Amino acid sequence: MNKEELHRYIYESKGNESNICQICAIKDGEIVYEDSWRGFKTADPVNVNSVTKGIMAILTGIAVDKGAIESLDEKVINFFPDYQVKRGEKTIYDVTIRHLLTMTAPYKGKSEPWKKVCTSDDWTKAALDFLGGRNGITGEFRYATLGIQILAGVIERATKERCIDFANRNLFIPLRIPEHTIHGASSKEDQFDFFMNKGPRKNEWYSDPQGAVTAGWGLCASGRDLARIGDMVLNKGMFAKTRIVSEDWITQMLTPYLKLGERFGFMEYGYLWYKPYEDREVYAAIGDSGNIIYVNKEMNISVGVTGTFKPRIFDRVEFIEKKVLCCSTC
Repeated sequence: MNKEELHRYIYESKGNESNICQICAIKDGEIVYEDSWRGFKTADPVNVNSVTKGIMAILTGIAVDKGAIESLDEKVINFFPDYQVKRGEKTIYDVTIRHLLTMTAPYKGKSEPWKKVCTSDDWTKAALDFLGGRNGITGEFRYATLGIQILAGVIERATKERCIDFANRNLFIPLRIPEHTIHGASSKEDQFDFFMNKGPRKNEWYSDPQGAVTAGWGLCASGRDLARIGDMVLNKGMFAKTRIVSEDWITQMLTPYLKLGERFGFMEYGYLWYKPYEDREVYAAIGDSGNIIYVNKEMNISVGVTGTFKPRIFDRVEFIEKKVLCCSTC
């Protein structure tokens, strides 16, 4: 499939590819393929959903490199001395930053309390109410988008800087990604529009009433931005001869610590990044609606794909490998 055929295939798609807005591929530091669809320009930001988590992993590494976070085994609760632990709760005292990064932190209840957290005045503290539970630390994988909100709070407390400012200064601007602002609204109606609106967004990051970024979702970025982040990961933390994050952190972040179940395609999991194949050097930050940063060390290529809201689309790795790589490397 050549570039023209791929453009037509996505343009005419009525299935899983019908929501794709942008694709950008970078190989050996150069853009080798870039295209857009459905009224989007190549630089237009899109809500990339849980790809945001992969960005949070990188920001955590930068905080570690700077010494703001001394160890991933630091207890999460130590960063929130003003938080009042609920009566009878003990497990929360044992949860570490590493548990958040590997999605092995324990939480109360069987489902995430979206309404409680997302209608509160402080989403980070509301998420802390969700952390812990009677079963203790089990080491089991539990995918919890709201739990990553706590990670944003850790970074802010550790660096004494708003997470959005920390990200702009240490990640986005050095990568020549447009400076981002907080979204600035968080009503129920606005949250619905943020997810469902199929038009381009601003260079923004969704935020709670305190101005704290939503760490598990809500970053808006273009396919080019995602591919550029992937290229930095591919190059072990370097971009244009500038060190963004340490090589040691990239290695830790991509190292698989868990084998996931059928819901996640039996992929392996590092620090908020996936490893789709046990025997290949392929990694990804994945979000709903098919948003993805795809990194292939074997071919030295990174791919960013964005898409507007479409349910039941999660993993675009197979699509990238069957449709995109061939027209990016020919």
